[in-house]
Amino acid sequence: MSKEVRSRSAEISRTTGETDITVSFGIDGDGDVSVVTGVPFMDHMLTLFGVHGFFNLAISATGDIEVDYHHTVEDVGICLGQALATALGDKGGIKRYGMSYVPMDETLVRAVVDISNRPVLHYKVSVPDQKVGTFDTNLAKEFMRAFSQHGGLTLHIDLLHGENSHHIIEAVFKALGRAVNDATTRIPDTTAVLSSKGCL
Repeated sequence: MSKEVRSRSAEISRTTGETDITVSFGIDGDGDVSVVTGVPFMDHMLTLFGVHGFFNLAISATGDIEVDYHHTVEDVGICLGQALATALGDKGGIKRYGMSYVPMDETLVRAVVDISNRPVLHYKVSVPDQKVGTFDTNLAKEFMRAFSQHGGLTLHIDLLHGENSHHIIEAVFKALGRAVNDATTRIPDTTAVLSSKGCL
């Protein structure tokens, strides 16, 4: 008799005085993505994350983008991290560790993740330009910090080389998607947490 496989999906809603966000996230998807945040560059990056991670992802967000994009980008990271953590449950039966190298033309980015319940972000990505279009490039790091903290991730992202700011951030989000996909892969015939302590 085959074991029943739990659906690994979650929906998170968060409303503050600055943003109103709903995230629907399915780990075992096929890259079906719909993202509308009011921040077009972020929509593009989150679409890449979902498609290259083979996640089903729907994000609807409104925020005080007339101030700047910071609150919206950070709060989407919070919600997506919470959705990942909720979808994984006790984090049993997964590889836990994931890694990806992604080239984007002249750029090469490495992302390494441990679904550890110990949020740590190492982000060594030097972007030449302060803006890509209207998007402040330093907000990519703010997103990663919120995502790792609320997802319970130890996350290391390194730019190995690159010159074009758009290519660099694009490679970061693609690598993140692939690394998280790798780390959330099920280990056959086990539901145990991958830890010598027996818990994370």
